[in-house]
Amino acid sequence: MKIDAVDIPDEELDFATSRSSGPGGQNVNKVSTRVTLLFDVDQSTALSDRQRELLHERLAGRINRSGILRVTSQRHRTQSANREAALERFACLLTEAFSETPQRVPTRIPAQINQKRLDEKRRRARVKQTRAIDLSDEE
Repeated sequence: MKIDAVDIPDEELDFATSRSSGPGGQNVNKVSTRVTLLFDVDQSTALSDRQRELLHERLAGRINRSGILRVTSQRHRTQSANREAALERFACLLTEAFSETPQRVPTRIPAQINQKRLDEKRRRARVKQTRAIDLSDEE
């Protein structure tokens, strides 16, 4: 499987099937249509050390302690369609993980906007002060 700069051999991808949940009638109860793609990030020969680091950093929630990345699909009613969907999702995840995040360009808030905000705060404070009840007169 070719993903951007990485060519992952099919032997490194394991697929497990199980019964899917949700609607689908008897088909759900009888046929194992859910597909789980398992990819061993730590043992993969296709990944460089930097790529492994990026995957562990950016996909930490999907990788277990053994270094296995899990992608599950149960959207479709057939096993083959779910297998394709899992592969597509796997490719998207790796592409996103390997893409470099663009540098943020620092911006400044215009002075006029800051002044307007502060003026509005002062106005609201005056409005609230005029609403205050003077408790010293009631005694």
